[in-house]
Amino acid sequence: AGAETVKRAVELDLASRFQESLVCYQEGIDLLLQVVKATKDEAKKHRYRQKISELLFFSDGKYHKQIRIEENATGFGYEKLFQEYLTEIVSEVWVEDPYIRHVHQASRYSLYNFLRFCEMLVKGPCKVRTIHLLTSYDEGSGRSQQISSLEEIQQSLRNYGVTLNIAFSSSIHDREIRFNNGWMIKIGRGLDYFKKPQGRFSIGYCDFDLRPCHETTVDVFHTKHTKKM
Repeated sequence: AGAETVKRAVELDLASRFQESLVCYQEGIDLLLQVVKATKDEAKKHRYRQKISELLFFSDGKYHKQIRIEENATGFGYEKLFQEYLTEIVSEVWVEDPYIRHVHQASRYSLYNFLRFCEMLVKGPCKVRTIHLLTSYDEGSGRSQQISSLEEIQQSLRNYGVTLNIAFSSSIHDREIRFNNGWMIKIGRGLDYFKKPQGRFSIGYCDFDLRPCHETTVDVFHTKHTKKM
């Protein structure tokens, strides 16, 4: 499987499809690392390590892509935005967003948005087992509702074999999402870039691909993360 993935990465590289190529290189490296761990033969281990070093050389560059979401644009549901980075090797996700807060906060549906994001992770094709959420406490009377809502999401995820770790910080400002395959996505508005639906029975209420968006910028990065071989 590792060899086929690497072969595909090379083909994509030659076709100048660099983003897809980088994903395949990363998957190939991870699969070969698994083989190294399971191999007892030192000579084979040495050969695999050499091959991994070559692949790391090819995939060493930092990747940056910027997506501009215009005011009232549609077609930017979570699946469309994140799916290509959620490869099968993704098992751990970090979400940092200071505004995962009370559902009744004016014009914000952040807790529901976070729930929808979690639903996307549960559906796959990745096999997410742990989600880390770092956010800030809601102000005033909304705090208890915020905590109970997050605990409800936490319990529901547990039914699907996913652990949600929740932490709070009063100094968090950045909004970013990281996957353990090296991809990092920074959205100017965090997960809350959708506009309030016009009504409970309006198109776009359920399907986020049809929901108009606020203007924002999405920055996608990939940085090589070092693993012991």
